Order: sequence, then structure tokens, then C-alpha cells
Amino acid sequence: MTDRVATTLGLYPLPDWAKDELSSLKGHQKADLVDGSEGPEVRAAYERVREELIDDQREAGLDRIVEGQGRWDDWLAHPLAVHDGVETGGIVRYYDNNNFYRDPRVVDDLAADGGDVAAELDAATALLEDEESLQAVLPGPYTLADLATDEYYGDDAEFLAAIAEFLAGEVEALPEHETLFLLDPSLVTDSPEGEANERVSDAVDTVAAATDADVVLQSYWGAHEEKTYAHLMDADVDAFGFDFVAGDRDAHLYNVTEYGTKDAISVGLVDGQNTAVESPETVAERIDWVTEQIPSQTFDTVYATPNTELAYLPVSTYREKLSVLGEAVELAPETEVSA
Repeated sequence: MTDRVATTLGLYPLPDWAKDELSSLKGHQKADLVDGSEGPEVRAAYERVREELIDDQREAGLDRIVEGQGRWDDWLAHPLAVHDGVETGGIVRYYDNNNFYRDPRVVDDLAADGGDVAAELDAATALLEDEESLQAVLPGPYTLADLATDEYYGDDAEFLAAIAEFLAGEVEALPEHETLFLLDPSLVTDSPEGEANERVSDAVDTVAAATDADVVLQSYWGAHEEKTYAHLMDADVDAFGFDFVAGDRDAHLYNVTEYGTKDAISVGLVDGQNTAVESPETVAERIDWVTEQIPSQTFDTVYATPNTELAYLPVSTYREKLSVLGEAVELAPETEVSA
């Protein structure tokens, strides 16, 4: 029997009170939040943010709990932005939207340097109740390399390998977690070419090998190029994530039909960038629709997720969408599918 799991890609919007409180703190600037030198008031505010984001997921009935990444002002570039061997440069547009991050310029060796993400997840673990399962969220190696500027390694292949080893070190420092989502949207927005596809698969392997948890490689804002997908099938992950909101559904299904997929699947079915709130029934139907299009395979697990991070949304809408996911996985719709 297929296990349906309601979860998210993390990166939640800050509560309104937190935006006001953090912006009012003396000397506080958005660009300084993640450099490790926050004052006690800032740290205390983020502790309250973490508690609230976990409560939101608990109330929505999600099956996996993420930390929420309230401190990740640099979005998926965050793990590099706080590294000792990285200098943050100018403000850069985050993909094709109105969000921005500081350009992480790698100027020294990327050896693991203490695990900023691990500290966040340690704090999240302390807030979990019995039977709740932690989900870790990190950028995928290709995306993190794509978002960064290399001023040290001088070779694309060496740089990607160094990024992968850095992420593996971050993963090894994490507390116990049931799932690890690697968010790698650059795989579809700026697909690797030629031999780089094989290197990407090897880089994903490096990160995935650092945990005993189930690993989901999630891309979004499009569908994988055929060659990229074929090489990713060699990566030792437990599931691929597909964006069925903004992505080309036919392209997803072609890749899966032509090259197969893993024994689990993650499906982005809730729009993470649109304030229109889907009904639980609609999302449940979409889950069925996706699995029915792949009749040759019975999945052990189907992860139902938003198609992107949720920080684009107003707080009230983000909470509604969490609840939709929590309710949808409990439904077994018998109505005609309307994906």
C-alpha cells in the first residue's frame, strides 16, 4: 500500500510580528542576519519564529516537520553565505522573480565549518513532540554551485565536487532526520550540458551518501531535460520531485515512462507562488491523477508538496496551504479527476 506523506520544501514566510520586530532592532539589517553575529534579541526572535513555524505545521497535520528556514534571507544560497570561506557580494535576483539574495563568492576552501544548518535542526528537534518526524532541507549541489561565484577553485568540475563535499559535511552534522529534501531548481532552469550531467549525478550521490534518511531530489519551475533526467536516474536517491504546477506535465511523464523513476515520488501539486488556495479534494485528485499516469509502477511513498518554497506567500495563505496538504493526503477521492 502506498504511503501518502504531506510535507513541504521549507523556506516559510516570516510571521508579520517578526518582520516588524527584527526591522526595529537597533543596528539590525536584513543582510546581516545570517553572518553568525546576531545579537541576543535577534536570536531570541528567530527562536520564537521557529516555534511558530513548527506549530503551524503541527496544526496543519503535516507528516514531516521542517525547521522553516526563517533565517535564510539568502534563500537556497544560505548555507554558503554563512561559510567562513565565502564573502557575500552584491544583491542578485533569485531566479526570475522579485526576491533577492547576496551573491556568495567562494574565496577559500569549502571544508565543513561547524554546521549552521545543523544548529537550526538541533533547535527544531528539541521542539518536536513524540511521533513527529523531522525533515531536513538543503539546496542540491548543482543549484548551490549555480547560485554561487567561484573565485577559488577555478574549474567547474572541481567546484561542483567541492560544493557536494561541503553539503555532505553539513548533512553528516545534522541530528537524526527521517527525510532529506535536496532542492535543486537549477537542474531545470539552467540545465547542465554534456559531461556535466554525469558530474551532477555524482555530486548528488556524494550528498545522499552522507545520511541514512530517505533522500528526495526536488526540482521545480520546469521539467528536466531528457539527458539530465537519464543521468539523474543513476543517482542513489529515494525519490525525485516533480513540479506539476509550473512544470510541463507531459515532459515529466515522458521522462518517467522512458527512463523509469524511483520507488518513491514527490509531487508538487500546491502552487507555492499563487494566493489562490486549492481545495483538499482537488489536491487529492491530483495525487491520484499523477500516479494513474504511471501504471507500470506502484510507489512505496508519495510525498505531496507545494511546487516551490512558500516564502512568496502571505502568512495567512501559507497556513491555509499547509492545511490543504494535511487534509488532502487523508482523502481517497472517488470523483472524476480534474488535474
